[in-house]
Amino acid sequence: MVEGHAQLNRVFAALADPTRRTTLARLSQGAASVGELAQPFEMSPAAFSKHLKVLREAGLISKELDGRRHRCSLRPDGLRAACEWLVTYERFWSDGLDGLESFLKSSDGGPADA
Repeated sequence: MVEGHAQLNRVFAALADPTRRTTLARLSQGAASVGELAQPFEMSPAAFSKHLKVLREAGLISKELDGRRHRCSLRPDGLRAACEWLVTYERFWSDGLDGLESFLKSSDGGPADA
């Protein structure tokens, strides 16, 4: 289970950065070269490569050599653990909010029905 937590930590750390989220959004449209992915960002190639490394280590992208270019692809299965973790808490909040709504509707002096 410790490895599962470590992987989940890597995924959320990767998603915490806007450059990496933008890169994942671009890759959701299809594979792209490193140069194409780096183009919208004002940073050195080395700095952008560090972002790609974080995404690879989190299991969110793959990087392959295609001739002389490195091409990256999205690995949607990499998000599975994070999605499962979030669904658990989504259920918690939905159930809790539904209960609160029922309580407020049944209480005297609660808000009027909308």
